[in-house]
Amino acid sequence: MKDLIIRPERCMSCHSCEIACVVSHSKSKNIFSAIREDPAPGKRISVELLPALGASMPVTCRHCKDASCVSVCPTKALTQDTDTEAVIRNLERCVDCWTCSTVCTRFSSLYQLILATGCRNSSMLCNYKIIDSRTENGTVIKCDFCDGRELPACVEACPTHALAFAEVERR
Repeated sequence: MKDLIIRPERCMSCHSCEIACVVSHSKSKNIFSAIREDPAPGKRISVELLPALGASMPVTCRHCKDASCVSVCPTKALTQDTDTEAVIRNLERCVDCWTCSTVCTRFSSLYQLILATGCRNSSMLCNYKIIDSRTENGTVIKCDFCDGRELPACVEACPTHALAFAEVERR
């Protein structure tokens, strides 16, 4: 299966991935029109600075195998595709309970890294926008690998190839 591969050592914190993500999820698909849309399109990837490591790191949903966010969703708004293992959201079922956000294992491991390196900042109060607390028509905003595109917009836009979309073997 294909997965998003993140190489933090290559990230130069240019935020091109964030901009490409927003434009890709906008109605107009145009950078100049997207900023005027209502509701404003939301990004599904966030570049976070980790000062203790002296690096920036793009953070997004990892579409975990046996994703805990899927299993705890009380309305089954999140499901996991059996072929691609992508975590998919159902717009009509989400009730904004944010249970998915509280069990995100990607955030848990990142949180442990932050604690281990002593890099504490206000970003620790959120889940690094893996599952964003902003709503889009009453639902969670999370990475969907730019459904309908061959290559996610963030990968295509990254000038340093800190992001790649490639076949990986899941354990």
